[in-house]
Amino acid sequence: MNAETNSSSPNGTAPQGSGPGSIDPAEVAKFEAMAAEWWDPDGKFRPLHMLNPCRLDYITAQIAAEFDRDLTGTRPFEGLRLLDIGCGGGLLSEPMARLGAQVVGADAAAGNIPVAQVHARQAGLEIDYRHTTAEALAAAGETFDVVLNMEVVEHVADPPAFLATCRELLNPGGLMICSTINRNPKSYLMAIIGAEVVMRWLPRGTHDWRKFITPDELYSMLRRAGLEPVDRAGFVFNPLRWEWSLSDSDLSVNYVTASIRPR
Repeated sequence: MNAETNSSSPNGTAPQGSGPGSIDPAEVAKFEAMAAEWWDPDGKFRPLHMLNPCRLDYITAQIAAEFDRDLTGTRPFEGLRLLDIGCGGGLLSEPMARLGAQVVGADAAAGNIPVAQVHARQAGLEIDYRHTTAEALAAAGETFDVVLNMEVVEHVADPPAFLATCRELLNPGGLMICSTINRNPKSYLMAIIGAEVVMRWLPRGTHDWRKFITPDELYSMLRRAGLEPVDRAGFVFNPLRWEWSLSDSDLSVNYVTASIRPR
């Protein structure tokens, strides 16, 4: 549900080094309008606050496995450079920084950046937040050990090109975590009707079901981009317990993948 897009922002300020790319200006505008609410657990981003513990469990486990890190340590990700694409208000950037990673948070919606910067300062965290795009970072030759690409790919104009850019941003042996939403009748019912119409967790129009991507489609895109998928899992919401959990088999709505750039 974060929005990593690559054109001018609604306030007329272009992302640093922006140009033609995967950005969809309409998607930027939607998330720019919601920027101030990022850290309100009962606001428009309530679904992400609820999902975040589950996302973090998957992310930390995959990073620890790929880079042989001990999660019981104080700062297990020390020495790793991490990019959070479509960082929003910093819901993932902050825990990654607490775990010791050197974090760059990038977002094409300019209004998200000051929100994230202020919250990080209040938390005593050093995070390099930038109003920029994946394309601009790649053009500048920036590379990372880990790229977090969470709830972004369904919002960009050209997913295959965007994923190819993500590969450029990874060091050889680097890891990308990419989550999105499956495309089927159940995902329409849950992510569009349920989240936007019934529960009103998100403004109507936040998601476009036609832009959702099936797991097989995403795996194919990742391979064509030069990445090697190594894992995938589902994020499953239990309405009775009102909580999310990871599933090895149920990828019917929200799901996440891990892929590496071969050495």
